[in-house]
Amino acid sequence: MPVTPTVKAVVFDIGNVLIEWQPERFYDARVGEARRREMFAALDLHGMNDGVDRGDHFRDAVTAFAAAHPDWNAEIMMWHDNWADMASPAIDHSVRLLQALRAEGVPCFALSNFGIQTFQIAEERYPFLQDFDRRYISGHMGVIKPDAQIFAMLEDDCGVAPGALLFTDDRIDNIRAAERRGWQTHLFDGPRAFAGRLIAEGLLAPEQAA
Repeated sequence: MPVTPTVKAVVFDIGNVLIEWQPERFYDARVGEARRREMFAALDLHGMNDGVDRGDHFRDAVTAFAAAHPDWNAEIMMWHDNWADMASPAIDHSVRLLQALRAEGVPCFALSNFGIQTFQIAEERYPFLQDFDRRYISGHMGVIKPDAQIFAMLEDDCGVAPGALLFTDDRIDNIRAAERRGWQTHLFDGPRAFAGRLIAEGLLAPEQAA
């Protein structure tokens, strides 16, 4: 018997679901692992990035952070000047899944912690980011996952009941936050398993999910 989908829309995180986001790997290649470990232990770079994801201006935030930590100025500015290389490469199988869902008429939304300016950079490099039916980007919303408010804002806007949303994200705290609101979830640990979930939900046939 064919599966009758209970999912009415699929919600994608972007970083580490559709695009690899591994700043530590980037810095290992640029400055060496030892220097990178020292830097990330001394500086809250991810906290700086959270501010950007909440809407802080990208260049201003990184420049101010670099000025506050002059011993690391050159390395910190790489976060701005080489950001597109940090947010790389695309996860091609995940992109194919997004496109296959769209081809089947399944509404697809993005819900991602992303800065206003950094998302503009990403759109230029990855045109598939324009393929979503709706995009919920934290920098424009002024709140980041896993805050319950960002999930509520999506619910209020999209017109789909929480229980009919299937959300995939690579971070367990974001998954738990969505589950508390009644969303269906998939902890993303690679596109193959997510493809299997989409098949099991009756959203894609196996050949479409390849």
